[in-house]
Amino acid sequence: MIRTLWYLAVLTVGTFWWGSRVVFASLLRIPHHPGGVYDQAPGGWSQLQLSAAGVKVTVEGLEHIPKDQPVVFVSNHQSWFDIISLAANLPGYPRFVYKKEMAKIPILGEALKRAGHILIDRQNRQRAFEAYEEAAKVIHEGMSAVVFPEGTRSRTGELLPFKKGPFVLAIASQVPLVPVYCAGTFGIMPKGTMWVRPLPVTLRLGEPIETKGLTYDDREDLLQRTRAAIVALRDAGDSSDKK
Repeated sequence: MIRTLWYLAVLTVGTFWWGSRVVFASLLRIPHHPGGVYDQAPGGWSQLQLSAAGVKVTVEGLEHIPKDQPVVFVSNHQSWFDIISLAANLPGYPRFVYKKEMAKIPILGEALKRAGHILIDRQNRQRAFEAYEEAAKVIHEGMSAVVFPEGTRSRTGELLPFKKGPFVLAIASQVPLVPVYCAGTFGIMPKGTMWVRPLPVTLRLGEPIETKGLTYDDREDLLQRTRAAIVALRDAGDSSDKK
């Protein structure tokens, strides 16, 4: 109870602090530059929440991330803490493709937009693909992106069916796709609850999957290969835990 109240207080203050900085910087027309406020805000905001929740994150497989080029990180999605664990720990200040519901959150929604994160309306197919085209432009400018192909948080912790849109994005971008499995986040704050439990989280990054030369017709095969890679990352962790 006390942990949850403390977490919610820090979430509120942190959202106001970091979100306001991004919004004001945008209003003042401060340009984006590497390591500036638009890059710092997601990680700083997320690290505050992890600390308040008592969540420690371990990252495995950072050596798999290709150097000196953007990538598309494709991750499972069990909890709100997937987002903040990734934002606080992935290198290179990646941008997130986020659902339109988050745009309605005071300050946070506006800050996400002004920092260059990509809103997607999955209920509108045309707008969804326009969002992925916008994300591809961001990637071509040298910024990595994070996508959740399940489209929503799992209520059971099991992988949901993958949507094809994120793989169309990866193919359009022609950059490597890095599979990610977030382990341990489900028990911290399952979908539909606000209670926080301080559990450890492990982010497992797999070997990159090349998309160069792939076309739109390859999207289903890329989806299946990526899902298999994420399942393998999950199972590798399960096997390690049993030893």
